[in-house]
Amino acid sequence: MTGDKKRFISFEKKKQGFVTYGDNNKGRIIGTGDIGGGNTLTIKDVLCVEGLKHNLLSISQLCDKGLKVTFESDR
Repeated sequence: MTGDKKRFISFEKKKQGFVTYGDNNKGRIIGTGDIGGGNTLTIKDVLCVEGLKHNLLSISQLCDKGLKVTFESDR
């Protein structure tokens, strides 16, 4: 999820409801689309949520789509 429409390489306006955050506040979904392009990975079906200040990425959803996610520390 993101609140920044500029990140989308394709975008479709939708008023399809709300998302509920961990603190039970809600954000209105204003569209969906794909983020990426160039030499980067394209992430499909990303929600655009009105007023969202930080991008939220679901690791479990990426894994469900067959991607491998690795976290490494430089320390």
